[in-house]
Amino acid sequence: MQQAKGTDLHPACRKQNVYVDKPSITKSGRKFGVVRIGRTLHFILDSLDFCLFCRKHFPCALNSYRVWGFSTKHLRPSHPQTNAMFLKTHKTASSTIMNILFRFAEKHNLTLALPAGQNYHLGYPHHFMAQFVEGFKTMGQSYNIMCNHMRFNLPEVRKVMPNTTTYFSILRNPVSLMESSYAYNKFFTPAFRRSKDVNEFLASPWTYYNMSEYTNNVHARNYMWFDFGYDNNAMDTEDYVQRVIAEIEQAFQLMLLTDYFDESMVLLKDTLGWELDDVVYFKLNSRSQDTIESMTPESKEKVKEWCSLDWKLYQHFNRTFWRRIQETIGLEKLDQEVNLLRMRQKELMELCLLDPVPIDKTKIKDKKLQPFQSGRANILGYNLKEDMANETLRTCLRLITPELQYMSYLYARQFPEKKRKSTAFSLRIGA
Repeated sequence: MQQAKGTDLHPACRKQNVYVDKPSITKSGRKFGVVRIGRTLHFILDSLDFCLFCRKHFPCALNSYRVWGFSTKHLRPSHPQTNAMFLKTHKTASSTIMNILFRFAEKHNLTLALPAGQNYHLGYPHHFMAQFVEGFKTMGQSYNIMCNHMRFNLPEVRKVMPNTTTYFSILRNPVSLMESSYAYNKFFTPAFRRSKDVNEFLASPWTYYNMSEYTNNVHARNYMWFDFGYDNNAMDTEDYVQRVIAEIEQAFQLMLLTDYFDESMVLLKDTLGWELDDVVYFKLNSRSQDTIESMTPESKEKVKEWCSLDWKLYQHFNRTFWRRIQETIGLEKLDQEVNLLRMRQKELMELCLLDPVPIDKTKIKDKKLQPFQSGRANILGYNLKEDMANETLRTCLRLITPELQYMSYLYARQFPEKKRKSTAFSLRIGA
């Protein structure tokens, strides 16, 4: 994702006198950059004829930069994209996106790159290796969707996924991510076990954090940086951070934000050429309000220092996220699409759910739909209405099925000759 630089002339454009303005992004992100050809042209790019004209006469403007905030690199595909690699980062609403990808794969009979054997992740916390995928030795690059937890390793991923794959991931504000990670990993992470609560931990993190316990403590510092395959204890230098961010930008075509989840779903739909129902969702793996700990202002600021690599990663892609919105959808259309998504979500919740909000695990009637519990968190779930028509029931069931149960079902569907992945319960989703 190349950025325009001030009003510098692109070398290939000097003779054409094409200037590129750096977009001035307001708080709401509503101001667009423009390309000036001599004097500012007061019309917008709205026809293919003009696009072809520009490509013929000003190729540098289209190939390297933006025209009136419009990027030819991010046009909506004419057909739904079926090859996607999602780096499932931790505590970022990634389980909800995994459900979206599972549903799309099932709907289109796509092949999933699932963990081999009884595993539920792709070798985490070790760097991903192609051999971690079930059937890789015989199937090679014939997979369509990859979305299980892994520690990213691009060369190995490329052995599994086709060259036409769209790579994307999701980031979350490290402040709220830290609080969530503490609750989920309280009993598994040595640095968290030694402290009373998240505020005590952040008041003096080195008191509890031991670098010799490396992979056991990844949940406690620069969690996202680690998921992307890098050293979460690395020195925070400008050159290092910029190099890593450039590598991530080179590998991933799209970066979503947990903090703007509905907007992210609209952008995902637009990027992959999918339909609204493909990205509609019910929130999964969420927890009850009583397990959410209040962080002091001092703790919130401390996260930005303690997890400075994650903080800089998030800041960068927060900026590029809104730039991407400007270049593709535009804020006005984004608002419209978000409203449509929420309306459809509300419609499906009224159709499917017995309760209007996620409920405590003890109130879930069908024990096969109880989500996995972790740490101090009380993971919530759903009850479905009764007496629904079969097709409606299947649609609703797919929307609420927890990730472990859904993965077990899809694994058995894709590899019927192999032993089904064990959960505390098995689930039948399909017809």
